[in-house]
Amino acid sequence: MSKTMVLIPRISEKSYGLSQLRNTYVFQVPVDVNRTQVTQAVEAQFEVTVTGIKIMNVKGKVKRTVRKGGRPVMGKRVDIKKAYVTLKDGDTLPIFATLDKPEVAEPKPDQQKRGKK
Repeated sequence: MSKTMVLIPRISEKSYGLSQLRNTYVFQVPVDVNRTQVTQAVEAQFEVTVTGIKIMNVKGKVKRTVRKGGRPVMGKRVDIKKAYVTLKDGDTLPIFATLDKPEVAEPKPDQQKRGKK
């Protein structure tokens, strides 16, 4: 199951900061897996060494919408499980890698502001 488990990276400002400061990466994993299975999957898929793992269950939010006629309808988002995976010093994942300098597109000559004639 380790090679076939779907690990969805959670890319946000918080997870990017954790990856830069603490070498910790955040993944969304299936709700029926445990720490050992996640550790084996990360080590098998990315060929890195896992030193620690923390798992968090996130309950789906209850949302309310109003239909035509004023009748409220309640719905619920899906429950998810997040895994915070800490890697050995020196190991990194290419998913969260950044460029040193982001490329900025130069404006074309016809798109530049023109002065008064």
